[in-house]
Amino acid sequence: MNAFYLTTMRAVAGLMMCLLLTACDNPVQATYSDTAAAFHPSDECHVCGMIIDGFPGPKGEVVERAGIKKFCSTAEMIGWWLQPENHHGDAKLYVHDMGRSPWNAPNDAHLIDAKDAFYVVGTQLKGAMGVVLASFSSREAAEKLAAEQGGRLLRFSEITPALLQQH
Repeated sequence: MNAFYLTTMRAVAGLMMCLLLTACDNPVQATYSDTAAAFHPSDECHVCGMIIDGFPGPKGEVVERAGIKKFCSTAEMIGWWLQPENHHGDAKLYVHDMGRSPWNAPNDAHLIDAKDAFYVVGTQLKGAMGVVLASFSSREAAEKLAAEQGGRLLRFSEITPALLQQH
């Protein structure tokens, strides 16, 4: 009976090893999506560490293969992005479309490509600390805000670190 037991245990061990090796054959691939992600009440700004939900105005996020970085304002995100060490080929930048969202509670269903957006700087609107950049998907909505609140229209490529340092 002892020989039968040893033979059975060897067979079971061999079978278990085959199952383990088979399980290792097809590694699970992590899925990557470069689409915008919703903001959550506990999200912290990647730059300043403050709770994002505590501020009015548009927010920003950078979505890349390594993860999602969220920012309490468009200016914080763009300022971070303008630093050369932060440029990554697969990164997508998103901001809220304030032409379709209330200022005090931006709607995550209306996140747009930050590089295609129109920005208004120089209004008296409140946002997170620093310069407030109101972001819009349409030129008309941005021009309307600039006419009503003051300020000037910019494109993403016109935003510089010097502009972001103004208060």
